Amino acid sequence: MGEPPVPPSERDQLSVTEAVAEQRETLADVPPEKRPRHVAVIMDGNGRWAQRQGLPRIEGHRRGVASVRAVTEECARLKLEQLTLYCLSSENWKRPQPELDFLMHLLEQYLIEERALLLREKIRLTVIGRRDGIPPSVQAEMDRTIEMTASHTGLNLCLAINYGARGEILDAVKKIAAEVKVGKLDPATLDEGAIEAKLYTAGMPDPDLLIRTAGEMRFSNYLLWQISYAEFWVTETCWPEFREPQLHAAIRDFAARNRKFGGLNDADLLS
Repeated sequence: MGEPPVPPSERDQLSVTEAVAEQRETLADVPPEKRPRHVAVIMDGNGRWAQRQGLPRIEGHRRGVASVRAVTEECARLKLEQLTLYCLSSENWKRPQPELDFLMHLLEQYLIEERALLLREKIRLTVIGRRDGIPPSVQAEMDRTIEMTASHTGLNLCLAINYGARGEILDAVKKIAAEVKVGKLDPATLDEGAIEAKLYTAGMPDPDLLIRTAGEMRFSNYLLWQISYAEFWVTETCWPEFREPQLHAAIRDFAARNRKFGGLNDADLLS
């Protein structure tokens, strides 16, 4: 025997409930103008997640690639402008050599295997950070993928590799000092725009939303200049378990915040 028919009133209620659930899953209830243009992520907790599962730390990094793929696809679907992922900090070279070797292998593999996704979704790949220490084979695949996607007009996927914000600012200062030395730049004309033009992120929008996983409450030398007015969102979820629901929760929380940028809005003026 089949299920008894659902009365019209209950059926209508079920339809509304399902529609609301679907809307929340797709972020249809958050208008595009309320969403961040640029999401930056500190992907933390790979090793911790693996240890909790009784696995080697490298398995956390391997599982983390699936999270990168899922978040990248969803940001592209949501038509966000940029996603910047903290893949390897300049301080991470202190880790054991076998782990670093695996990370370089994983990065090279990612750059090759994700080309199909980048090409299909018209995602443009960019990379920020210093090249010192990155194996030539990884650099070659990086450059090839950047070149293959250079004309894409969809999401800009920016990977921060061997990146440190203090090093970035130092490199910018050195460029400015060199131009001043040869008389190409007058120090009196220096402004924030002149400094931004020398950063690795020149031409990119500043992050609106900074996500950190694994419950850590620090910036870890990440985009220190660029996140001056970013909204900070932390989750206890470790990166290997971070998927669309967590991304949606962060974006929905961002959309509900009152961003003043140091000024006042209409509600403040009326109070």
